[in-house]
Amino acid sequence: MTKKQKRMLMRIGGAAALFISGMVLEDITVGVVLLLAAYALISWDILWRAAANIRQRRVFDENFLIAVATLGAIALGDYSEGVAVMLLYQIGEGFQGYAVQRSRRSISSLMDIRPDTACVLRDGAEEEVFPDEVEVGETIIVRPGERVPLDGIITKGEGHLDTSALTGESMPRVVRANDEIISGCINQSGVLEVRVTTPYEESTVERILSLVEEATDKKATTEAFITRFARWYTPAVVIGAVLLALVPPLVTGDPFGMWIYRALTFLVISCPCALVISVPLSFFAGIGGASRVGILIKGGNYLEALAKADTVVFDKTGTLTKGSFHVASVIPAEGFAEEDVLFYAANAERYSTHPIGRSILRAFTGGGGTTEDTDVHAMEENAGRGISAHINGHFILFGTHDFLTAKKTINIPPVPHTGAVYLSIDGCFAGVVHVADEIKEDAAEAVRALKERGIRETVMLTGDSRPIGMSVGKSLGIDTIHAELLPQDKVAQVETRIAAQQNGKTLAYVGDGINDAPVLARADVGIAMGALGSDAAIEAADVVLMTDEPRKIATAIDIARKTMRIAWQNIIFAIGIKGIVLVLGALGYAGLWAAIFADVGVTVLAILNAMRALHVKEY
Repeated sequence: MTKKQKRMLMRIGGAAALFISGMVLEDITVGVVLLLAAYALISWDILWRAAANIRQRRVFDENFLIAVATLGAIALGDYSEGVAVMLLYQIGEGFQGYAVQRSRRSISSLMDIRPDTACVLRDGAEEEVFPDEVEVGETIIVRPGERVPLDGIITKGEGHLDTSALTGESMPRVVRANDEIISGCINQSGVLEVRVTTPYEESTVERILSLVEEATDKKATTEAFITRFARWYTPAVVIGAVLLALVPPLVTGDPFGMWIYRALTFLVISCPCALVISVPLSFFAGIGGASRVGILIKGGNYLEALAKADTVVFDKTGTLTKGSFHVASVIPAEGFAEEDVLFYAANAERYSTHPIGRSILRAFTGGGGTTEDTDVHAMEENAGRGISAHINGHFILFGTHDFLTAKKTINIPPVPHTGAVYLSIDGCFAGVVHVADEIKEDAAEAVRALKERGIRETVMLTGDSRPIGMSVGKSLGIDTIHAELLPQDKVAQVETRIAAQQNGKTLAYVGDGINDAPVLARADVGIAMGALGSDAAIEAADVVLMTDEPRKIATAIDIARKTMRIAWQNIIFAIGIKGIVLVLGALGYAGLWAAIFADVGVTVLAILNAMRALHVKEY
């Protein structure tokens, strides 16, 4: 509890004690004095804010409405009701402050990821400095229990990193020399020496904090509507209250006091607190709940757009697949052994920097093979097609089907595998190495979860060959697959689909945030997948998933839809109750106590409902 909240609690307690004493005392004069003292103690800040707003020409707000209603009640001699209205209103305000603080705490807890100092090695000595004083290229030391202050590459040591504050993942990540390391994580074991690769102001922790701080400034359409509604609604009800106080007694001859009391009741009932507080709080809580599970949403407008998504478009590499190749199978031709095919393929690729070549070499050396004693010479590489070389006295061709048939007249049967790399030895077809990009473990589950949530169409856009794209897409249950696309082709595909979207529906694009920035920016909702530390993702995406898990797309949609449901529940509930009690108050059937329920009671209930958005159930 903050000091401000403690002071408010003391004021409420003191005013309540004076109020009860004033009500039970038989001496009417002393009772009135105690009630007025209670009113002064509990209302001075409301009266001060109302007066200050009037001086600044911001008249029609909740402070003005409550001040007029309670002062009017006291002027009519209804001291107890005037004090009770202000007392209960302040209790509601206190409860609102607690609810907002709790919601804000969920988001501001991310601020704890900012380290205060960094231990940097300079001239062989350790020096404690502020993180923003460390230059790129310098070496910092991160001891067990410390937060990583800057992004970099580990040069010495190994340990376990707690990334839960950034990703929501509870399992620590093992890191060692040459691994990249990002700021904000906690080193759980081992002393790490890290070469800094990014200045502090561009580090992961600073970009994330900037993203979170900016998120609450971007209002959803629903939230903006409530702000505009309150701006017109409040003057309208004040004018209505004035007319209610003056017109009926002039027409009917009734005493003015009765109708003034009804007008004051009308003012209290009409206060739009429940709307202007609970609806923004719903979005704020939704963003906070999402951040707890490693989903950063840049604003309430993106929450609203995500809730309306009915088409999800995926990039392939790095999004649905891991982007790391592995040897799926080795298929020798008749007369050749599997070990021979992998031996010659690995030696042909021994100097390759291509991911496919490196995966073949890893498969060979990982199985106990070595290339150290192999005689390899006269090697020629045809980029994108294949390699020719003399290995241990044999002429080797290793590459695509077209490459081998063009180099030599060899009868090579096409192999029904995507990612097939063909091998010939001395002009004879020797076999095929099947290399595949690994599909993420939860990719198929993620696609299935989206369909369960009513997503009308899933689409995959990839620059890979059509056979590879079709193979991956069909295995995951993707509805529509487009392959062999350049970045501009992906943008064109997304634009075509956005133009064909049904009214009120949106399109979400999910990419790895590196080469998909144009499409992420063009989509109704851009979702960067596993893009922790990626500049392109932070800048271009509207939603950033801090982990490499496609299943969190369904979680993000669940959060967005739940938040929107809560916001509309609050709108309908608040307007409905206020409308009913307003009519009853105007007709004289509802007094100030009913007005309190319609204002403070409805506000408290709406806030309680809004707080449900903080609780996220992960898919």
